[in-house]
Amino acid sequence: MNLSALMRSWAQAFATQFRFKIILLSIIPLISSVLLWGGLMAWRLQAVIDFFQSYFAANEAYSSAAQVLNSLGLLALKTVVIPLLAMWVLLPVVIISSLLFIGVLIMPVISKHVGERDFPSLEKRYGASFLRSFGFSLGSVFLFVLGWVITLPLIFIPPIYVFVQPLLWGWLTYRVMSYDALAMFAEPEERKQIVSKYRGSLLLIGLIAGWFSSLPSMLWLGSAISVAHLFFFPIIASMAIWVYLLIFIFTGLWYQHFCLRALQDLRQTSAPDMRLAVGIDAQGNSQI
Repeated sequence: MNLSALMRSWAQAFATQFRFKIILLSIIPLISSVLLWGGLMAWRLQAVIDFFQSYFAANEAYSSAAQVLNSLGLLALKTVVIPLLAMWVLLPVVIISSLLFIGVLIMPVISKHVGERDFPSLEKRYGASFLRSFGFSLGSVFLFVLGWVITLPLIFIPPIYVFVQPLLWGWLTYRVMSYDALAMFAEPEERKQIVSKYRGSLLLIGLIAGWFSSLPSMLWLGSAISVAHLFFFPIIASMAIWVYLLIFIFTGLWYQHFCLRALQDLRQTSAPDMRLAVGIDAQGNSQI
């Protein structure tokens, strides 16, 4: 794990975050996501809430929920337990859609911008097309959902669950964003070498992003309290989505700087070996 390279790429990503084009990138996804999720929640959120209400009523789960909340000292949340569950179910879908949106649509713009501004001499070799990148992202999401379902019972063991969830989100972020960061510049073999060599560093970036994603998660779940106050609900939910997007855009910039620097180092290291091999061949041919 290269901590110096991680810190340098973090500082470069932080500086890039405040460029006008990158700031604009955070506003456009915000508007799109708010329109998408605002429309979907206005259309089906009440149906999700009604489903949980009918389930709780049919299974007499209100008393059980009250006992659990009382044991945790959170009995005041009894009145919002249904909206809270509805928002908790929607939370992974919102995060995954935001990550896919950033990875598939925003990362190519970030990749081009960072490459032209910070790595102008780095050759683009287009190792992955848009469809391959999208397919890889969908496959990663499928594996993530599988792992999320398998580890879901751990929710009853909070110390372990709190550790497992950021690990899953970090793995998904690392898979999607490291692939997209190299799609425009690296050949498939180069990407494999970089991922193999720097897997620990790439996963650590994803883990940090996963831990920071817990902050807007609290804001998103807190919007459950405002479901009854329709004026505040879209404002709080929109703020949560925007913070998610900002975190993922910064994470994408971090991956982009780290991966392009690693690719540049890889090519500089392999170039002398290629010249040496050519020189030996030339010498051998001249003796024949």
